[in-house]
Amino acid sequence: MPSQPTAQQPAIHWIGAGLSSGPGIVALANKWRQVTVWDMTSERADSLRQHLQPPAEISVRRLDLNDETSRAAFCAALKPGDIIVSMLPASFHVQVARLALAENCHMVTSSYLSDEMTALDDEARQKGLSVVNEVGLDPGIDHLLTHILVDAARRAGILGQGHTLDFISYCGGVPVEKTPFTYKFSWTPLGVLTALKNPALMIRDGRQHAVERAWNEVDRLAIEGEEFEVYPNRNSLPYIAEYGLDGESGLRTFVRGTLRLSGWKDAWKDIFSTIEKADMAELKSLSDRLWREHPYAAGEKDRVVLHVALTATDKTTGDAAPKWHGALSLDQTGSGWRSAMARCVSLTVAEAVGALRQGRLKTGVQTAPHDIAEAKSWLRGLKRNGIEIKTTNVDLES
Repeated sequence: MPSQPTAQQPAIHWIGAGLSSGPGIVALANKWRQVTVWDMTSERADSLRQHLQPPAEISVRRLDLNDETSRAAFCAALKPGDIIVSMLPASFHVQVARLALAENCHMVTSSYLSDEMTALDDEARQKGLSVVNEVGLDPGIDHLLTHILVDAARRAGILGQGHTLDFISYCGGVPVEKTPFTYKFSWTPLGVLTALKNPALMIRDGRQHAVERAWNEVDRLAIEGEEFEVYPNRNSLPYIAEYGLDGESGLRTFVRGTLRLSGWKDAWKDIFSTIEKADMAELKSLSDRLWREHPYAAGEKDRVVLHVALTATDKTTGDAAPKWHGALSLDQTGSGWRSAMARCVSLTVAEAVGALRQGRLKTGVQTAPHDIAEAKSWLRGLKRNGIEIKTTNVDLES
């Protein structure tokens, strides 16, 4: 029989067994012997059992957070110190966090940290609990790579010298086999379409730059000889301080954004024209059409590309050649329950759960670890699960 959680071994409760969850659930069950998966239905979680290494075990229980009886049954199964993973839509995370704190449990989610979640920090600290956010792919692995990258620049004596600095971080999920449309969907396209309508903020030419429509600000980016198209996403500005670059007077470029295959802007030009004027009903109609026309086929491979880079040039000499350049990137493919996206997202979540289980994270509401040793430890864990990081001028071993 698999070992059961004890007071010294907090139980792991993973909510949501969707397309991005499988590899993380299996990895945690194989390492810690037991994971309870909570979902509206049992089919996806049941199918993961065939990938377990005995005596690992997955228990499957039903949870509907909109049903009071179901919520009560979930809370009754919790013990102080347990770890709850929320892989539900982002709108549910704060509700799950409040349940976790009420039952004296930790919580992990891959989604962006919200103001409502941040407001729970005092309660979490007072109870000695951790509420960990932004530990998926993007956000998640990108944070780990950037903290390590900035630390490498600091160790090289590059920061704090007034050098001109250009920082970029781009990530995207794309099909392995390029089509004329340049893109395929693993789930409803509505999220992609609504995100394209959102404005973005970045640093360009040393000043804040607002981007009203992503498709008007598409740049080209070459990674190992392959050309991609990239554009800004969300508000990059808060991450300047998050990454420790807020004291840099020469910060010329700072952008976090989305990566697409070359030709994306031209292939999607009719989509952009529709998005520009569409209301929500029209967006849902467009989403339904794209879902029919451009889905991943069963067993088809997907691809994830993530690239972060920091370049320093010496403005005092006028030399255009970089004084220092560092970069980290990943390029993963997968299919089925082990798609590239599922592996990158859920295996990073699993690293966060492992760190919590071993008491390595601070208390309070937080994002991916800033500590360099901890970040490198997570990358070693990802490497053991097949996620390799390519480096330029950065040491991941020391």
